Amino acid sequence: MSEEQLTGAELVIRGLEYLNVSTVFGVPGGAILPAYDPLYDSPIRHILARHEQGAGHMAEGYAQATGELGVVIATSGPGATNLITPLANALMDSTPLLAITGQVATEAIGNDAFQEAYTVGLSMAATKHNYLITDASEIPQVLKEAKYIATTGRPGPVLIDIPKDILNQKSKWIEPSNLNLPGYKPTVEPNPKKIQQAAGLIKKSKKPILYVGGGIIHSKANKELYDLATKLRIPVVTTLMGRGAFPDGHDLCLEMPGMHGNYTATTSIQKSDLLIAIGVRFDDRVTANPSFFAQNAKVIHADIDPAEIGKVREAQVPIVGDAKSVIIGLIKALDNFELNTKEWINELNDMKSSNPLSYNQEDNGPLKVPYVLEELQKLVNEDAIVAAGVGQHQMWISQHWNFTQPNTWLNSGGLGTMGYSLPAAIGAKIAYPNKMVLALDGDGCFQMTCQELITASTENIPIKIVVFNNGNHGMVRQWQKIFYDSKFSASQFGHTIPDYVMLAESMGASGLRMTKKSEVENVFKEMLRINDRPVLIDCVVDPDDMVFPMIPAGGSNDKILQSEEDLKNI
Repeated sequence: MSEEQLTGAELVIRGLEYLNVSTVFGVPGGAILPAYDPLYDSPIRHILARHEQGAGHMAEGYAQATGELGVVIATSGPGATNLITPLANALMDSTPLLAITGQVATEAIGNDAFQEAYTVGLSMAATKHNYLITDASEIPQVLKEAKYIATTGRPGPVLIDIPKDILNQKSKWIEPSNLNLPGYKPTVEPNPKKIQQAAGLIKKSKKPILYVGGGIIHSKANKELYDLATKLRIPVVTTLMGRGAFPDGHDLCLEMPGMHGNYTATTSIQKSDLLIAIGVRFDDRVTANPSFFAQNAKVIHADIDPAEIGKVREAQVPIVGDAKSVIIGLIKALDNFELNTKEWINELNDMKSSNPLSYNQEDNGPLKVPYVLEELQKLVNEDAIVAAGVGQHQMWISQHWNFTQPNTWLNSGGLGTMGYSLPAAIGAKIAYPNKMVLALDGDGCFQMTCQELITASTENIPIKIVVFNNGNHGMVRQWQKIFYDSKFSASQFGHTIPDYVMLAESMGASGLRMTKKSEVENVFKEMLRINDRPVLIDCVVDPDDMVFPMIPAGGSNDKILQSEEDLKNI
């Protein structure tokens, strides 16, 4: 590299180019402005969001769809504080994210300068690691370290805070050296003895379940998972973050367990004698009350994050390691072994037949979200990417959409961030311009980041948006109906304001509306016909519909409410 003197800002942009970053999402402002000058002449594409939270979720959507690093840039003060939500979201869902924030000049730090915030402190609990740059010469090395930390081990967000005077400071480019991070040594390869112990438990099991989550997707281990499950004929349940890790529709796939999981997936765990848990963290939405969770099962728990092992449930065989390496090890240890699970699979198949997911879409009645979803999926390819918000529609999508490939389901699982869907879909569409990208959102969620529709229009990002308009915060209303005597306190906002079709048109998108069953197919076909701009459908749905199955928070997974009729028993 040249010995020429570069500003810290130029080092930032050159450093991102060095890391093969092709797209960044952000909003400029005073403290970060020096970095936007060299960005102007860089091949890196910048997507101008309308809010830093939206920019952060765009970077998350890009990262979740690709499995690669997402990058977001913001200014100091409110720019940085607006990033806290996507940072916390990325931390909970193990999404590789790099945030670069401007900071007030070094001599002004601590003096309550204009747009000053203690970004490193504020973001500490929302990041895997963060940095405050004190000399421009550090920038190339720190960028390389940040990418490594964000994308290895358990992925997560890393923040780099750079004072404005450091962005203007001159320094030469110093080629990043080999990484030497003594405090950060992720364990990728599992202990061979633990693999042998796990294989021993599997050989003895009669009712095993592969309980898998987002770790499978992060490690790109879906093929290995498929090989293990099909070789030994072990049924598979996939958590909310693991949807697509094993293909829906396969006879071994039981889909999602937990609070709003299907009856068979949840009950299979309760009846199993061995849980082979890989890339999962025993989240409370799966376990409910841990005291009642899979009481008769022994547990093999494999995760790349040692902090997750034993956090909720003691494991008879704890394995720290990358999911792909663990599964490869298990396949080798179980070579030439045949596991007889025929009776177990027959039991689960009977359970499936007796307890299917159901809904009632009347010809002249209000639209039901599951019906709309199933009609839409008939019209799109199986590699379509679906981004959801949080709440009822998120659960209905996970229940009724068939996910056959990893990285096609984007949602906020751990933090439960409303407003995630639209910007995440934008990020995914940037990553895969030739794929269908659908933002399937609730009206409450959409209203939180709807301004990013302007970003999609002005940046020529033709995503498809369906707003399930029930005029309520649907999940809040459901809980109020069940647990608060139908006192709908601050959860209702009506079907008519805003007018979503007019809102879409005002933001440069096409607006369509469906209100009844007879309109669904034609409106979707019109949506799919329009490919030169974003399209939004106002899908007016039943405000009284509720998501079932349901397990009340803190309850037992043995007591699954499957319909409104079951509410009489709580």
